[in-house]
Parts: sequence; C-alpha cells; structure tokens
Amino acid sequence: MKLFSKRLRLAAVGLGTALLVMACGGVRKTTVPMATSLEKSSCPRGNVDTLLVMLPGAYSTPDEFEHEGFVRAVRENRIAADVMLVDSHLGYFNDKSVLDRLSADVMVPARSQGYRHIWFVGISLGGFGGMLYAQTHPGELAGLVTLAPYLGERALSADIANAGGLAKWRGPLVDPAASPPRTPDETQLWQWLRGYSGFTNTAGARPPLYLGYGLDDRFAFSNRLLANVLPPERVFTTEGGHDWPEWNRLWQRMLPTLPLPGCPG
Repeated sequence: MKLFSKRLRLAAVGLGTALLVMACGGVRKTTVPMATSLEKSSCPRGNVDTLLVMLPGAYSTPDEFEHEGFVRAVRENRIAADVMLVDSHLGYFNDKSVLDRLSADVMVPARSQGYRHIWFVGISLGGFGGMLYAQTHPGELAGLVTLAPYLGERALSADIANAGGLAKWRGPLVDPAASPPRTPDETQLWQWLRGYSGFTNTAGARPPLYLGYGLDDRFAFSNRLLANVLPPERVFTTEGGHDWPEWNRLWQRMLPTLPLPGCPG
C-alpha cells in the first residue's frame, strides 16, 4: 500500500465506526462481477485442488501481487496451488457489497471448478475483508493469511488492551446460538477473533489463521493483540512499517510453513 496524501472516512460493511485510510484520489467504482484473474500452477493439473485467493489493500491493485513477487514465490516453493488475484478494492467496502461479491464471484466459481481447499491471503484492508468473510461464512475457507490487517479503530483496540488482552476481553454479550452476522461490525469481528484464544472452545471451528506484520506498522498495536491469542508458530514479524518490502519479507517466511500441498516429484 502506498502512502497517500489525505484521509478518507469509510463506513465499511455496516461498521458502526469509520475506517480511516490514507487516500489519494477518489474511490474506484465497483463492477459486477468483481474482476479476478487466475494464475495456474505449473504442477500437473490432476494434482491441483487448492486455490490461494489474494486480496489487496485499500488502494493497491491485484497485479501488485505479481510485481512484488507473491505469485512467483508460490511457484518457487513448488506449491500445488493456483492463485486468484481479486480486485476487491475499497469501493466494495464502501458500498457494503464485498462479502456478497467474494461469495458470488470468487467462492462459487472456485467450487464449481473443483477447488476443494480455498485460502484467502489478504493485505491490510484485504486481510480485514478475509477475516470478515471467514466470520460470516463458517466452514468455507481452508485457511487465512493476513498481513498487517486493519482491525478497526484504535479506541476499540485500547479497550481490549485495557481489559488485559483479547482472551480476557468480553465486550457486549452475544448469543452463542445466534447465526453469524451478515454485516458484522468491528466489535463482532473481535469477538469472533477471541475464539482463537480457546476461551469459547470454538477455535477448531475457525480456519487456521496466520498473521504477519511490521513492528513499526501503523496497525501493529491491534495486530499484537491478535498475535497474543494465536499459536506462536502462526505469527510472523519483521522490521519496518506498512509497505510491500515488509509484506514480501513476511510472505517469503510464512509461505513455506503453511500446510499447503507440494508438487509431486
């Protein structure tokens, strides 16, 4: 994600509070269907039933995953997975259609094409969107990789920290028998993430979640709160802030540790 010159306030996916992002220029218009492109694995086709869906940051474009070496790293690690690049830009959060479009334009076609194991790989706002999707569509994702994910406003993270961390934070009461919300707010997302602590004994119902972030990232405060409830082997940090060099270093380290199939031979 580049550095931008002015702030834009966005009410994203029914959030009660606003998402602050640094923006340059206007929000791009959404399209139906959402634009996607598929990068096929070099492994024999009969062995590929895994799909990595890459979701960019708010003002990034999906081709940056190509330019920054994310797709090449998948090939170099001989992972038997195709890669789908998705243009899930800020506009889809702004008009609250991102979850519907990810379902209709990514997940449904992927299932129809025979993919049995689908992972989301999201950066910044893309990580936020990936977690929202996993929360509202339980059982659909095989795994979730988030790099420097946006997790809501600092005030909410401060409340969680003041409570002693995510495992101790309670937040508003939620009926455990209630259906997952279709338009969750940030508090509901944190409550869902709290399940990774084991406090609610539902961590197994969630996809494996891998987290990476720069130690000086602007979202590092909230990312550390999440890191504290995840297994240490699923948390990766690096020096630096909120940009592609840090994300690339993290991806290069994280990718070989993910439980993904390898090419035969």
